Amino acid sequence: MKDETPARAKSAAPQPDPFLDTSGDSEEPAFSWLTPAGKGDAGTEAEGTSTAEGPSVGSSRVSSQADTPEPDSTITPQADSRAGRKAAEAAAEPSGGAAPTEAAAASETVDPSDSDGSTGHGSSPVFKEPLPTSALHVRPPEEEVARRNAERESAANAKPVAPRVMQVLLAIFFPVVLLVLAVRAVTSPLFLWVEYNRPGFPGDGYGFSTDDRMTYGSYAVDYLTNWAGPRYLGDLVHRSGDKLFKDGEVSHMADVKAVILSTFGAGALLLLLGLIAVLYLRKRSRGGVRRGLFAGSIVTLVLILGLGTLAVLGWQQFFTDFHRIFFADGSWTFSLDDTLIRLFPGQFWIDAGLVIAGLVLLTALVTLVLTWPTRRRRGLLREEPAAEGQA
Repeated sequence: MKDETPARAKSAAPQPDPFLDTSGDSEEPAFSWLTPAGKGDAGTEAEGTSTAEGPSVGSSRVSSQADTPEPDSTITPQADSRAGRKAAEAAAEPSGGAAPTEAAAASETVDPSDSDGSTGHGSSPVFKEPLPTSALHVRPPEEEVARRNAERESAANAKPVAPRVMQVLLAIFFPVVLLVLAVRAVTSPLFLWVEYNRPGFPGDGYGFSTDDRMTYGSYAVDYLTNWAGPRYLGDLVHRSGDKLFKDGEVSHMADVKAVILSTFGAGALLLLLGLIAVLYLRKRSRGGVRRGLFAGSIVTLVLILGLGTLAVLGWQQFFTDFHRIFFADGSWTFSLDDTLIRLFPGQFWIDAGLVIAGLVLLTALVTLVLTWPTRRRRGLLREEPAAEGQA
């Protein structure tokens, strides 16, 4: 049996103490990120010496600095941006080596920031494909252009139909409205008072005084413009107790009232339509109101002069024909002692006709003067200076 005591004694021999002398250690830090700024060159030489001698604590720092590329002063920011973009595209590509996507292909086009227009790979410039030519950029044939221009000029020079129609209607309504207004002025107590009190008006040979005429005549005129029935005149009695108006006179006054009210109603309707035409022409047609009234005043003058000539040449015939148009034969003839003839003798109708014609004629003349197509009203004075300035 061997003696194991020496082996145990040998294994139990004391180990030498580790070398702890730090006098030969370098003052450089163990890691590169602990290196102070400004010691790049000295640190590099020290690291090279340590590497040559063998692996040491500073070897890790040497390897970390060796992996870090030194900045190249020739690299521009544009190249750097292109390199970064290419790296991002390479990272976005699938691992299987698939074909680049449309976004990657579009990135191969010319970068607007490149001054020389070259791509990031240094190859020939790649340009974007232009858009297809639009049909609007294709000029049509000369014949089509001429036809379109002719149609455009014709549409610009053509005048709308509605303003012309309104002008014609205004010219037609104008004399009718004036005539109705003049008739309304005559069928009033004011005209009766003027007639009965004017010098030269014939008196009543059967006993009516001026006051009697004014009283009874006012009843007759009021009946023409109110909505009362025939009893309004039929129940009137004379001082003696007899009826003031006979049945035939009351019947004729009822016919006259129907004609007067119809005339006034038509005049009011035409006046309303005329105002609508005026408002329309003021908005849609420059000078349309003036032209319509000017034409209406001419029509009015022609009508008044024509009717006045017929009345002057034969008043009795004119008066008879006028009554035959609106009343039946025999319903409007009375004797000299009837109340209607005593209140409204022949001179009254002559004066009424003169007043109606005078009012219409005066209004038409004033309208004609105010709407006369002078150069200023036609706008030529404003157009001529503009034309001279262009010349």
